[in-house]
Amino acid sequence: MAINLNLELTDHCNIRCRMCSQSLRDEAHGAPHRFMDWDTWRRCLAGLRGVDDDVHLCPHWLGEPTIHPDFDRFVEYAFAINQGNQLFREFKLHTNAVVFGEERARLLIRLANAPGSAADTFRFVHFSLDAHSQAVYADVKGADRGPQVRRNVERFLRLREELGGRRPHVTLAFVVQPGNAHEARAFRDHWADLLGSLGREVEQSWDWPAREVDTIYFRPLNAHNQAEMDALHAGVCRELGIVPPGKGNRLRADESF
Repeated sequence: MAINLNLELTDHCNIRCRMCSQSLRDEAHGAPHRFMDWDTWRRCLAGLRGVDDDVHLCPHWLGEPTIHPDFDRFVEYAFAINQGNQLFREFKLHTNAVVFGEERARLLIRLANAPGSAADTFRFVHFSLDAHSQAVYADVKGADRGPQVRRNVERFLRLREELGGRRPHVTLAFVVQPGNAHEARAFRDHWADLLGSLGREVEQSWDWPAREVDTIYFRPLNAHNQAEMDALHAGVCRELGIVPPGKGNRLRADESF
């Protein structure tokens, strides 16, 4: 049995995605936004020692983990004390890639491919992108950071190849909604072409990725008019040719998010 553990480094976020409840409030947990302190991080990790079940660790919940002032230090420390996977079996990162420079990219690639723990410990980086063009990114994400994010993610992918790193795999995520559905194909083609040029196997998925490969993931919007949003998502995925025959308008499994 595996335990999925989210140790939220911060509940702050640096953009205001229109499909995220974080953008609608000033307090995420009924208290002012905060950053986890160093001693709390150390104690939390130490508390994993001796846990019988596999721990799948993620430093994220509602906020953007990479804006923590000590993000790099926190993650590097976690891997340094996880020799032989004694604390966690898997690590995964969710990020909007706004604060994702070259030094950080190199660090994460190095940690993912360092000896001392299982080769697949750093399972993936999930990039929440949700747009292809600059204008649609600004509209959907609530911040004009589209070109910066694209540069950051493209640099990460190229550095991974330059450094000879097989991992971490990436998930390039696109939440299908009325404001961006028209450019889903352009989004898919851009990232599929780049990954293909780098010699990577690419999966295209309409549900949470199940395979250990780079994945372009089209996700339905969670909304009050769920049936309508499910139908929009299914229509986009059918247009892209990634839906098996016989599927209805609700493509995702019940446990997906």
